[in-house]
Amino acid sequence: MKLSEVKRFLSADVICGDEWLEQEAACACGADLMSDVLAFTKERTVLLTGLTNIQVIRTAEVSDLVGIVFVRGKRPGQELIQLAQTKGIPLFVTEYPMYEACGRLYKNGLQGCFQRVMVHAT
Repeated sequence: MKLSEVKRFLSADVICGDEWLEQEAACACGADLMSDVLAFTKERTVLLTGLTNIQVIRTAEVSDLVGIVFVRGKRPGQELIQLAQTKGIPLFVTEYPMYEACGRLYKNGLQGCFQRVMVHAT
């Protein structure tokens, strides 16, 4: 899914990175624990989070994330925005809570990072 579609499905504002909206996202992850992001994301992941501290950008850089969506209308400070611009990481803000934002992306075809084989009891 292109980042421009992520923006559309989440009615998101672009904080920075308009020039990168044609990048493809392979999957999405909703998390506020950056240790979970480091452990469970894949390349080209879009992160949905409520955290607005500088560690989010550091984690995105290490994890090769393709973009960050701040949920619940949270807006990061200028230092975080400047670092994201320097690192080439697009930032978005959506008013949706994390659960609904993740659901909207999943419903429109963007898979999660973790694929599990479901075993049904008979």
